Amino acid sequence: MNAKFGKLVAGGNGQGSRLKQLSHPTYISVGDDYSVYVSDSWNDRVITWKKNAKEGIIVADGKGKGKDRTQLDYPAGVLVDQLGTIYVADHWNHGLMRWRKGKEPDIIAGDCFLPGNNAHQLICPESLVFDHKGNFYVADSNNHRIQQFKIRKT
Repeated sequence: MNAKFGKLVAGGNGQGSRLKQLSHPTYISVGDDYSVYVSDSWNDRVITWKKNAKEGIIVADGKGKGKDRTQLDYPAGVLVDQLGTIYVADHWNHGLMRWRKGKEPDIIAGDCFLPGNNAHQLICPESLVFDHKGNFYVADSNNHRIQQFKIRKT
């Protein structure tokens, strides 16, 4: 079967930073409730659209580009798990970030915003994926490798 027509689910109101706009969306993840999570890269945030919503809700960062654990700098890969935890490949901060409901964001991989090629470091991480055993994989793009991590859920 071939898709004939697309359905707008996020953005579509021109480039910008308002909640009904996106600026260079790069990666998406879909939650169990069909909410769409978007790495809105040029706005340095992750934003979600609930099913049939007219505008998004910022779920990660939204404070502007920065080097603090509550800020992103060009978010790339994004995943949401069944608990609603959001994982983000923070491209220019060279780390993987986690946003859990009710907790402060934390760095789960990478070396405190310092790029490098050691096993615990990343340079410009991109896409993310979990396997069925809970292993976490990231495309460590400027190191030209794929890294695997075991993430503690606590």
